[in-house]
Amino acid sequence: MSVTASPTRAGRWPGVRPWLGVAARLGLAAVWLIAGASKVGDLAASGRAVNAYQVLPYDVATVVGAALPFVELALGVLLLLGLATRLGAGVSAVLLVVFIAGIASAWARGLSIDCGCFGSGGQLAQGQAPSYLPEILRDLGFLMLAGFLLIWPRTPVSVDGWLSGEPAVEDEDE
Repeated sequence: MSVTASPTRAGRWPGVRPWLGVAARLGLAAVWLIAGASKVGDLAASGRAVNAYQVLPYDVATVVGAALPFVELALGVLLLLGLATRLGAGVSAVLLVVFIAGIASAWARGLSIDCGCFGSGGQLAQGQAPSYLPEILRDLGFLMLAGFLLIWPRTPVSVDGWLSGEPAVEDEDE
């Protein structure tokens, strides 16, 4: 007696998961490319934004601020191409945890700053209110994308897949 099972969520997951990975990879790539591109034109402003957190000495903050856009752009390119995806996701996760901790620290210490995530950042003008909670929630969402890619880095349409010669989409008949 043969029983034909209808597809279940668990049965579809192996076929859908790689495409969710593509969406996560490209979404996170877009975030890094936009963030890096928005800062690379004014590295001094990026350094001032890092310094506004009052966590690092001024000279260190300016160096970190000047380097950060290039790190973000490099992560964006790696993730866009799907090259070293797990490494890119891991570095992304670490950076996002640092960013979340920095924003939470600024909030807890009563600083009134713009995070500088997608621009110059720094001290807010008198009367402007910081938006720490939405920034933290946004970064937690990005962290979830990075976490997904840490667990399932293999995605279709990626250099990683091309180099390995293995399909990223599992055969659903297995």
